[in-house]
Amino acid sequence: MEKVTKILVHLSKNNVAPQCARFVQSITGHFTETLDDEVEVKCSLENNRFILCDCEKGRGIPLKRATFCPFKYLSVAEAAAIPLDVQSRGVDVGVAILLQSANQKVLLTRRASSLRIFPNVWVPPGGHVELDERLLDAGLRELREETGLKLDPGDVSAQLLGLWESVFPPMLSRGMPQRHHVVTYMLLNTSLTHQQLQASLHPEPAEVSGCLWVDASLVKAIVSAVDGEEGSVTPLEGLAPTISVSEVSPEGGLSESILPLSVLCNRAPNSGEDVERVSTGTKYALELWLKNLEGQGTRC
Repeated sequence: MEKVTKILVHLSKNNVAPQCARFVQSITGHFTETLDDEVEVKCSLENNRFILCDCEKGRGIPLKRATFCPFKYLSVAEAAAIPLDVQSRGVDVGVAILLQSANQKVLLTRRASSLRIFPNVWVPPGGHVELDERLLDAGLRELREETGLKLDPGDVSAQLLGLWESVFPPMLSRGMPQRHHVVTYMLLNTSLTHQQLQASLHPEPAEVSGCLWVDASLVKAIVSAVDGEEGSVTPLEGLAPTISVSEVSPEGGLSESILPLSVLCNRAPNSGEDVERVSTGTKYALELWLKNLEGQGTRC
């Protein structure tokens, strides 16, 4: 049996034994009968394999890809032209943590400008899942490594919000795919306020260049800027044109800075250099977070 060196996505339909997903195949497209970009699946982490299975509607969790996902449009010839060392990577598994404070704010971090993949893009803390690691443990480890926040599983209540098929570059017009992940977005509720959590922030400057706590009103403005659509974005009424963020110095220190709200409402560009923005997958996760908040309000 081949030795497992990393966690990869495996797929199963119609009760067939799970097979390792190919780098060049769309994970979302594997489960849809049409060109739909969202589907429900069941997922599990078993024996260092992240297994996705089909399920009846209403009995799974959402899996989504961008409308411009490269693997939705990749031709057979284009797929064959991808270098073999890239094709052999398979589809990796990541975890991202939406840390919700007691006063219902969520932490976003800006990826360092030196990072090769999605530099200067705002995302929740997160990263890869290591061998023999549970999703929650991986998320808490990445949260600690990136932000310095040390939380134990007993300190939080956790739930899986949804899955996102992430590709870099994010669209074919910006180059052939080099990375392919399924990102698991986990919501962690803590009894601490964002001010208490902020006091314990010690970001890793090699990975994080800024930190920001967002509330529901700000999130609504962010998700209104739908990637892949044309036209200008009109910020929601009642929001200030600027927001306060914590800038991370090369030594890891924090200082307050002002960021135009319009930056968080930037859309993913079709070509050229990327811009500072909230990632498409993060917008999806924030939409799920809003729905979860509304559900909590309904139950209350």
